[in-house]
Amino acid sequence: MTDLAGASWRKSSRSGNEGECVEVADNLSGVVGVRDSKDASGPALVFAPAVWSAFVRGVRADALS
Repeated sequence: MTDLAGASWRKSSRSGNEGECVEVADNLSGVVGVRDSKDASGPALVFAPAVWSAFVRGVRADALS
């Protein structure tokens, strides 16, 4: 299990105020954490930085729809 205790969580600047957001922690060595902003103490997904970067590129390119 990955220790996310030192994670610095942030929401996208494009997130609205409806509370339907994810938070990302990309300040950790070797992993990127993703969690539901409504459940900060709940589970988080962990991705390799290269995998997360590929996902973000796909979203920006609208290649995932």
